[in-house]
Amino acid sequence: MKVRTRYAPSPTGFQHIGGLRTALYAYLFAKKQEGTLVLRIEDTDQKRFVEGTEEYIIECLNYLSIKPDEGVSYGGDFGPYRQSDRKDIYPEYAQQLLDSGNAYYAFDTPDELDAMRKRLQASGSSIQQYNAITRGEMKNSLTVSAEETKSFLDSGKYVVRFKLPENETVFVKDEVRGTVEFNTNQLDDKVLFKSDGMPTYHLANVVDDHLMEITHVIRGEEWLPSTPLHVLLYKAFGWDDEMPSFAHLPLMLNPDGKGKLSKRTGDKLGFPVFPLAFDHPTTDQSSNGYREMGFIPDAFTNFLAFQGWNPGDDKEILDREQLIANFSLERVTKAGVRFDFSKAQWYNEEYLRAMDNEDLADLIIRSKPEGYEVSRENLIALTEMMKARMTFPQDFWEQAKYFFSTPSEYDGKTVRSKWKEENKEHLKTLCDKIVNLDSFKAENIETCIKGFIEEHGLSFGNILLPVRLMLTGVKGGPSVFEIAEILGKEEVAKRFESAQKTFDEMQAAV
Repeated sequence: MKVRTRYAPSPTGFQHIGGLRTALYAYLFAKKQEGTLVLRIEDTDQKRFVEGTEEYIIECLNYLSIKPDEGVSYGGDFGPYRQSDRKDIYPEYAQQLLDSGNAYYAFDTPDELDAMRKRLQASGSSIQQYNAITRGEMKNSLTVSAEETKSFLDSGKYVVRFKLPENETVFVKDEVRGTVEFNTNQLDDKVLFKSDGMPTYHLANVVDDHLMEITHVIRGEEWLPSTPLHVLLYKAFGWDDEMPSFAHLPLMLNPDGKGKLSKRTGDKLGFPVFPLAFDHPTTDQSSNGYREMGFIPDAFTNFLAFQGWNPGDDKEILDREQLIANFSLERVTKAGVRFDFSKAQWYNEEYLRAMDNEDLADLIIRSKPEGYEVSRENLIALTEMMKARMTFPQDFWEQAKYFFSTPSEYDGKTVRSKWKEENKEHLKTLCDKIVNLDSFKAENIETCIKGFIEEHGLSFGNILLPVRLMLTGVKGGPSVFEIAEILGKEEVAKRFESAQKTFDEMQAAV
């Protein structure tokens, strides 16, 4: 059977990067197997629906070029792919479970359910759920008369619950965790269908996976406790032989390893937990995103792939085709993964430095501040010089600001240590020699400066550093010879004159 995976998010909140990792793994697995990725929107919980999140989810997938083969916005032969558009399908399957005795009607009010849990808690019972042990004491079609059942159904105040077998071990074969065992006495008779005509996640999920011929369910670890119910549902429907393989991915943890990666932690430590920026339509909640921070899509894809998986060797930089070729569920880790924002930055730096200068210049120009004017030719040249010092494309403008304006501030400590009488006259003489060169090319400037240092037996540090400071205002950066060439003779002469005057004033003020 052809491999079919699905990514099935709920539009109840904005896309967490943990969810996007699930989509990425489902995509990589499907592509590795020459299979199909389906995008299904699971919007059965209409009360928690957030306007705009469906579009946000699709835009997140586009950001990382995760293109589903079927689904919402993509079409296909197994639609509709939005559960609210499929609601006429589910009553038939709920009725099938009722008819087979695998489900029953329940009429308990929220207060009665709360009272049951408190009663069990007070008695010291380890089981505080609605299941084979407790359902006999509750108000449902198994305990009330047929006449009362009809009355409740006519009033529309009911739900359909799955009837778990008592004290039975359910074996879940997981592609990541091996075989996991669950005892039904520790599980809940979950609600499958509500009187408003909408299924819950559990029923809709299983029915849709079956009807869409999903072969592999790849999802987060938080869904593992629900999987025994899903296995029992497949068996109750008689779909044992068509049950998909399950793979539950490890949690993405906060950097300290304590708890699931949260927005609160990200806000505190200065990084987002959402792929794209958003403003919540009904609250004042907002967040920055990795795209807006300047993360290159391929770099973020590579980073995200390694958040719970590795290829089994020491290679860390893998392009998309290499990720697909190497990906396997067997290499997914069981343990939670501590999120490392510095590693994400490292990936971005590596990908940025490997980019073609013209392509990187196209990214850089998108963030150009007002007042900065530069030709494309010069921008490409500057990109080559500055890329080793950048984490994000927009860093260029801060790192290269001295190319666009004369420095107004200088490092006082360096000026005081280098602009001393024994160096000052040498530096002034050298500056005159530089600006009087006939050919103002980097190699000629380098020859002039190094020759002057050797001729006078001077220290490179005492000469090159103050020359750099006069031209840029900062102590570090690319080749000072190349900087001078790009600035040009006239600008270099102006900066030498201005800096020398300022240095004299700074020393006089000591």
